[in-house]
Amino acid sequence: MSTSKTAHFLVRTLSLALIAAWAAPALSEEGIVDHVNAEAAKGAILTHPLRANVSELEGSGGNITVLSGADGKFLVDAGIGLSKAAMQASLAKLGPAPVKYVANTHWHWDHSDGDAWLHQAGATIIATPQTVSHLTQASRVSDWDHTFPAVAADGVPSVRLTMDKTYTMNGESIVVHPLMASHTDGDISVYFTHADVLATGDTFWNGIYPFIDHEHGGGINGTIAAIDSYLKFVTDKTIIVPGHGAVADRKQLLEYRDMLVAVRSRVAILKRQGMTVAEVVAAKPTAPFDAKWGKFIVTPELFTRLVYDGV
Repeated sequence: MSTSKTAHFLVRTLSLALIAAWAAPALSEEGIVDHVNAEAAKGAILTHPLRANVSELEGSGGNITVLSGADGKFLVDAGIGLSKAAMQASLAKLGPAPVKYVANTHWHWDHSDGDAWLHQAGATIIATPQTVSHLTQASRVSDWDHTFPAVAADGVPSVRLTMDKTYTMNGESIVVHPLMASHTDGDISVYFTHADVLATGDTFWNGIYPFIDHEHGGGINGTIAAIDSYLKFVTDKTIIVPGHGAVADRKQLLEYRDMLVAVRSRVAILKRQGMTVAEVVAAKPTAPFDAKWGKFIVTPELFTRLVYDGV
């Protein structure tokens, strides 16, 4: 096995081990926030070097992508504030330069809760106006039975993007791209052009059913459209960092897209027959996919309900 293949195998093995830890004991939507916070508080951050000074940090909520270099660090997502000490230690190992920018892929706390301490350390926080809106008011996610309070002033992104913006640092061109409504109504993707690394946020969950936040503008159709937009430019050489799950390639992204399309079709057919959401859940339309995709926090039942709401 080549060095690169060995590295990717280890990344996937470690990621799947963390997924197992998150999913045991099995969870539905109940207690998700407390459970994820408890895992983040343990302070176990894994660093996965990817390519050309771009790395992935795993263990503080969603996956975090980091470009390191003399010009400073560029982070995609901020993780959970409870991981601050572990994050500081992991970032220091990537080089002495401070964090200059943090791009929030969306507003959910497992991707943005670390904004405040990173801003206090000198970072500029980037997000869409929709993400800022959700962060600056109490926002309830009924599927998690949790209401998030408005963030403190230090946690409010100061750069609000409505169109693509390219940042140049450390010899890299970083394209920050606001998406149409997909996982939420304010998602972005970030593409490190020279390294050929794409960070998707929660529009892509590798090997696991995704959460889709309908209360904040998300939907299955927009999620599929986001994946289709990635497939137009990524190649077999592109490294793809999902919001959750192991680092992926184009083949895995396409497999995820095909799963979403198939489940959407199966649920839509049952809904058009007049079935209630409870009846569709009971019909188990995700059954052919559950063995692979249904082993994380988003259960087959919850995912079916999320798709039902969007078709």
